[in-house]
Amino acid sequence: MAKAKEKAKPEKEKTPKTEGREKAKEKEKARPVPEEVFPPRLKARYREKVIPDLMKQFSYKNPMQVPRLEKVVINVGMGEAIQNAKLLEAAVNELTLITGQKPVVTRAKKSISGFKLRQGMAIGCKVTLRGGRMYEFLDRFFNVALPRIRDFKGVSPKSFDGRGNYSLGLKEQLLFPEIKYDDVVATHGMDITIATTARSNDEGKALLGLLGLPFRT
Repeated sequence: MAKAKEKAKPEKEKTPKTEGREKAKEKEKARPVPEEVFPPRLKARYREKVIPDLMKQFSYKNPMQVPRLEKVVINVGMGEAIQNAKLLEAAVNELTLITGQKPVVTRAKKSISGFKLRQGMAIGCKVTLRGGRMYEFLDRFFNVALPRIRDFKGVSPKSFDGRGNYSLGLKEQLLFPEIKYDDVVATHGMDITIATTARSNDEGKALLGLLGLPFRT
């Protein structure tokens, strides 16, 4: 007798559970390498050198008392954008290149007739950096951008706000190597604020100095 042909097993129908598992596996494969595996250079410096030095300098008993970086806020004001909207678009693109994060467009809070400004008009952009992007940006800012300033002798040590936060202004965006001179529509400055958990200016200055911010002597 001829062998009976084996019936092909029907494929299992995908249920919501199996689909969810497959999607989870795909996400795990596409997931980027965690930051802790390859931490930013400045973050590693903070853990290995800055924390022990600050504990010794200020006699901290617990490593959690050591001041740390909280966030970096970069703000670009473009009053000229009232007349030419392309200037603001160019500033947004340049800030995206510099920070690796898309900025938020800032708008006027009230109308001022003398400046032909109406409430809600776009007049600038800003970015708030935290975590790995913050450390990467500050590393490039301290070691690449600032030394490109003509006759640079260090930043002022008097720009703290009394609670360990430091602010400074730049006259042009061309200091950053990510910006190509031929692609610049118009030069503009920016304000950079480095927020820390320090409780005094001395602690904030010691923290930023050990991280590599060159203060004027």
